[in-house]
Amino acid sequence: MDPLALFATASLIAVSLYWFICIHGSAEQKGKRAVELSGGSIAKEKVEDNYKQYWSFFRRPKEIETTENVPAFVDTFYNLVTDIYEWGWGQSFHFSPSIPGKSDRECTRIHEQRAVDLLGVKPGARILDAGCGVGGPMRAIAAHSGANIVGITINEYQVNRARLHNKKAGLDSLCEVVCGNFLEMPFDDDSFDGVYSIEATCHAPKLEDVYREIYRVLKPGSMYVSYEWVTTELFNSDDPEHVAIIHGIERGDALPGLRKYSDIYEVAKKVGFEVVDEKDLAKPPSNPWWTRLQMGKIAYWRNHIVVTVLSWLGIAPKGTVDVHKMLVETADYLAKGGDKGIFSPMHMILCRKPEKH
Repeated sequence: MDPLALFATASLIAVSLYWFICIHGSAEQKGKRAVELSGGSIAKEKVEDNYKQYWSFFRRPKEIETTENVPAFVDTFYNLVTDIYEWGWGQSFHFSPSIPGKSDRECTRIHEQRAVDLLGVKPGARILDAGCGVGGPMRAIAAHSGANIVGITINEYQVNRARLHNKKAGLDSLCEVVCGNFLEMPFDDDSFDGVYSIEATCHAPKLEDVYREIYRVLKPGSMYVSYEWVTTELFNSDDPEHVAIIHGIERGDALPGLRKYSDIYEVAKKVGFEVVDEKDLAKPPSNPWWTRLQMGKIAYWRNHIVVTVLSWLGIAPKGTVDVHKMLVETADYLAKGGDKGIFSPMHMILCRKPEKH
C-alpha cells in the first residue's frame, strides 16, 4: 500500500473511532456518549468485582425469589448497565410494539402515551411512575398529559441522570424523581391520582408486595396500569430450549423469576384491585417488538470494539466489556423468546382501586 493510501486508511479509522467514542450519543441523539460510559455509582476500580458478584447471584434465578438481597442486586445491575442502555438504546428502558411507518423512537412514545391515556387523568393530576429509570417515559407522559409525574427508582445514579434530563428537557417543573424501593415507598396513603409501571415490577421478588404498595398510595377510584414481563401460554416448562431462553432472560435482566401471564390477574385481585382490562400488547395485530433487538453483526462488533478500546485505554471501567457482552447475549435470548411467542414484555393490566364505602 502506498503512503497516501495508508494515510487515507489510517485517517478514516481515526475519524470513525472518534465519531463512535467521542461524538455518538444515545439512540435518541442525546444523553450518554461512548466516552462517558461508567459503572454508575460504583467506583471505577470496583466495577468488575461487582459484575462478578451480580452474575454469581443471578445465575440461578428460581432459587432467589424470596431473598431480601434482590433489591440490592437490582441496584447493582442498574449501576452496571444504565450508561450502556442510554448510549445504545435511549432514555426509555423498555420495548414497544413495532408500527409500520413509525421509527423506534415514535413507537416508544406512542406506547408510553397509551399508558397515561388509559389512566384517564387530567392536566395537573399527580401520577406515580413506579420504577422510572432515567425518566424517558416520565418526560414523554408529562409533555403529553400535562400531569405532574413523581418517579421512584431504587438506583441513585438513575435519579441523578433523570433529574439532569428533566432539566434539559424543560420539564423539571412537572417531573420529580425520588430514590427509593417501590416495595416500601415514602408516600402517604391515597396520595396519587394514577399510577403506571412500564416493565419495572418484574424486578420485585413477589409481585404481590409491589402491587399492594401501589394500591396503598393510589387514591380510591383511581387507576393503575402496568406493562408486565411474563411467560405466555406457549411456554412449555418441559421444553429444554424454552427453559434455557427464559433463564437467559432472567439472568441477564436481574429478574428473580419471570411470572406466568395468568399470575398477573390473580395477584391484582388478591390485593384488592378491580381488573378493568387485560391484554398482551405484543400479540397481533401488533407487529413484532423484538425486531429492534436483531441488530446486525456489524452494529454489534462496532459497539463491542468501541467498548473494548475504551476499556483498554482505561476510559471505561474494567469489566465494561463483560457487561456489554452480557447485554448482547441477553438481547439474543429476548429476541428468541419473542420470536417463539413464549415471552412478552408488555402484558398490560389495567386496574381500579375501589371507592371507599
